[in-house]
Amino acid sequence: MNDNMNHSFQELERRRAVALQGGGEARIAAQHKKGKLTARERVDLLLDEGSFEEMGMLVTHRSHEFGLEKEVYPGDGVVTGSGTIMGRPVLVFSQDFTVFGGSLSEAHAEKICRLMDMAMRLGVPVIGLNDSGGARIQEGVVSLAGYADIFYRNVQASGVVPQISAIMGPCAGGAVYSPAMTDIIFMVENSSYMFVTGPNVVKTVTHEEISSENLGGASTHSTRSGVCHLSFPHELACLEGIRRQLFYLPQNCEEMAPIYPYSAPANNPLEWRPKLNELIPSSPNQPYDMLELMDEILDPETRFELQPDFAGNMITAFGLLGGRSIGIVANQPSSLAGVLDINASRKAARFVRLCDSFNIPLLVLVDVPGFLPGTDQEWNGIIVHGAKLLYAFSEATVPRITVITRKAYGGAYDVMNSKHIGADYNFAWPCAEIAVMGAKGAAEIIFKHEIQAAPDPNAKWDEKVALYTEHFTNPYQAAARGYVDEVIMPSETRRKLLSAFARTANKAVRHPRKKHGNIPL
Repeated sequence: MNDNMNHSFQELERRRAVALQGGGEARIAAQHKKGKLTARERVDLLLDEGSFEEMGMLVTHRSHEFGLEKEVYPGDGVVTGSGTIMGRPVLVFSQDFTVFGGSLSEAHAEKICRLMDMAMRLGVPVIGLNDSGGARIQEGVVSLAGYADIFYRNVQASGVVPQISAIMGPCAGGAVYSPAMTDIIFMVENSSYMFVTGPNVVKTVTHEEISSENLGGASTHSTRSGVCHLSFPHELACLEGIRRQLFYLPQNCEEMAPIYPYSAPANNPLEWRPKLNELIPSSPNQPYDMLELMDEILDPETRFELQPDFAGNMITAFGLLGGRSIGIVANQPSSLAGVLDINASRKAARFVRLCDSFNIPLLVLVDVPGFLPGTDQEWNGIIVHGAKLLYAFSEATVPRITVITRKAYGGAYDVMNSKHIGADYNFAWPCAEIAVMGAKGAAEIIFKHEIQAAPDPNAKWDEKVALYTEHFTNPYQAAARGYVDEVIMPSETRRKLLSAFARTANKAVRHPRKKHGNIPL
């Protein structure tokens, strides 16, 4: 080997070593002191061991303003490349807080844009690990243009490939809009936050004193705003959460939902679930836990719930049914009686559209007394927010199967994937109550004058409640008209669902030709 060749090899190794050091040992130590991993450590833990192939390691910024020409770091604050998760190819970018605080420059943005363009060409998920102080101020409008370039690609990739964002540190200002347009957002407790304007600006404008954590931390976005789908106690758990989320998703919109090997248990080949016969309380006003019901229906230990701490009256989760990945939307009777309100409607609508984007069949478990009344709901737009869920179900072309376990009252019956808005199979348990409203309220309206004129109004009211219950508060009128395909025993629910999803696996729907619909936003 001649000296020139040897020198060129050494130069490559030197440049690689510099790139691997990020912002240097001192800044790496400061990152670790905060309890945070470095950008490269996160990538290594997220991906299958030894699978990462980096792209753009030697990219540098091109700015000469405010002394930036004296600080040049290969990679320019973001690690980008490809790898595998459970053997499936993915593309990933990981912002490096040790380099200019992970701030976004023109070159930084170009690396992310190239990655997203490649994700759409190859049809693979793209994962963003966000840890950035925002736009690089020294580059001015160029950095803002970089953000807009990323936003545009988020929209183009939406519904084409899964996009998952993990907030591993600060994410503020314009930077928050990229994660907001991705399919899933995960956060780390006590070390990550998201907000459009920070605590100092809030204090200046509104005179409110608030911390970054309370303004936009993982707890805030998991419980109050609903921006975050899941929060995790530490970064390792968050990265494992991303791996688990991908287990339920296909690679892109052209693939069907994953199907994994499954065999019925030898001691229960017909898949009976007798525990379901005893789950619904005898009193129609007594709550029960819909999660317990879901676990009896799904394959063991496969439920993966999103947004569990936001709008608890609505459950959105992934799971496996006979090895088939499905999405589940369910009312939760143990929280606000499972009523539909603004947050529950938004939460479910977004989830339905996610599942429909990636060919994931939907199971809808219904126990809903109606929409939540009140001035707060009306003045904040329950009409348009409830319509979002109605629109999402009506638009969805994936297999859609509904089971009414107990109450299905009023407009909420229509909205929760009824036959009338395109559900493929609708089942009801014998205890189901499908009516315009509850028997007591209905009797009071229908028989108002008769009850008032009776010698004993309370006794007459009870009589009319019993009459209305006998005629309407049951699943049989709906079954007689074909709105319910079959009234089934709870214990046979899993078997019926396995069969129904198998029969609808090749479902094909073609909407009328149009540019796109106008969802009520």
